[in-house]
Amino acid sequence: MISRESAAPRRKRNTNAFMLGIGLTLILSLLAKGLSLLPFLSIMGQLVLAIILGMIYKAAVGVPESIMPGVGFSNKKLLRFGIILLGMRLNLVDIAHAGPRVVLIAAINITVTIFVVYGLARLFKVDRPLALLTACGTAICGAAAVVAIAPLIKAREQETAVGAATVAILGTLFTLLYVGLYPFLGLTPSAYGAFAGGTLHEVAHAIAAAAPGGKEAEDMSVIVKLTRVALLVPVSLCVGYWASRKQEGTAQKSKIQIPWFVLGFLLMSGVNSLGIIPHAVTAQIINLAYILIAMAMAGLGLNVDFAFFRRNGVKPFAAGALGSVVLAGLGLLLVHVLGFA
Repeated sequence: MISRESAAPRRKRNTNAFMLGIGLTLILSLLAKGLSLLPFLSIMGQLVLAIILGMIYKAAVGVPESIMPGVGFSNKKLLRFGIILLGMRLNLVDIAHAGPRVVLIAAINITVTIFVVYGLARLFKVDRPLALLTACGTAICGAAAVVAIAPLIKAREQETAVGAATVAILGTLFTLLYVGLYPFLGLTPSAYGAFAGGTLHEVAHAIAAAAPGGKEAEDMSVIVKLTRVALLVPVSLCVGYWASRKQEGTAQKSKIQIPWFVLGFLLMSGVNSLGIIPHAVTAQIINLAYILIAMAMAGLGLNVDFAFFRRNGVKPFAAGALGSVVLAGLGLLLVHVLGFA
């Protein structure tokens, strides 16, 4: 039997290790934020850099098992609060003013891409959870979508990390491709912004790709991109329902998973849309949201097993790459069909 005298120091050591795990993800998150301010790295964004830093840290230094509970707290609990606060970035009034064609281009792109990427991934023999994570990340909003969907389908941390890293890398590559193609597309700044926002993976990718088109392109890219982010809510509800149908056992099948943190995201969007919170405060809340989500990304990076990544990352990447090509082609077509051009 453990005496009180020996139990107290053990609890203190466990608490210290727990806080060290959280602290490590915070340091990596803030470092990613600093690096994202640099010219080229700004294309990648804080979230992408955080997961890469986590992977590099684990490979170079290693992560003691004792601090992993704190790391897990960051990539599970803090992630959900980050997603909720990220809702402050979305103004539903702006989306309404942009008109139905913005919602239409976002909805069509998301629907087609999810089915295409998921179908390709399953064709390539990718396990169902990783296939769905890659599909949702490619279609909606990159790594943020991956980590939002992961708990709904009970994906393993390794699968979540591979899915997030896959769409992060793809988004960066396609951002650079878009910047190079811009002079040859023959699109107006507004149309190019709708194309970038409707097809690229992260918000940072859409803004970086739209930059050559100027402020008009950037503004449109943000509106269309955030419309896709808003559609994370209904997609999550559908995925939660789908996942509940896949559970074994009649009792489990009757339960529908409600992604409360995604509903919280929508609630915060509603609060922001009312315009009752000062812009300066909203900006700080959004910064905090990205710090928390980047901590989760860093935690995922710290969990990456490179042997698992090498073994399981190629096929999802191939499916995501092909799906991204389809998304780009479809997005360009819709820009013309819906009158953005």
